[in-house]
Amino acid sequence: MDVMKPFFEQQPLRFGCTGCGRCCIAGNDYFVYLGSEDAGRIRGYLGLSVDWFRRRYLGKTADGDPVLAYHADGRCVFLQNDNSCRIYPVRPVQCRTYPFWPEVTNSKTAWQRESRRCEGINRGPGIPVTTIRRILNACHVNSG
Repeated sequence: MDVMKPFFEQQPLRFGCTGCGRCCIAGNDYFVYLGSEDAGRIRGYLGLSVDWFRRRYLGKTADGDPVLAYHADGRCVFLQNDNSCRIYPVRPVQCRTYPFWPEVTNSKTAWQRESRRCEGINRGPGIPVTTIRRILNACHVNSG
């Protein structure tokens, strides 16, 4: 019995970040979830205490999950006016793996839907399947 290949193995996925910053703007239950390792890296990079970091940069979902705070306009607290990320070298796993999230790469429909949000999808070079698998694995490791 043939098992259907995952969508990202059926055709090359192309992506080239344009630096537009749209993926750093919250809305419609879109949050950047923050694990303890992510939080620790960011705190260390910024040289902040746990309490100061929590007060200034963390929020919570309705379920109580820790997320990065965002401004009233939805912009991430670390997204600067020029759309660069203030913590880019230590950005959370969720940010580092975008747009190669399981829910985005699981179907052509999902990939095309996300392309309406991200102008870098379907542009730039084809991303090797091995790279996508590695990124997806990082998503799974950090989702638990």
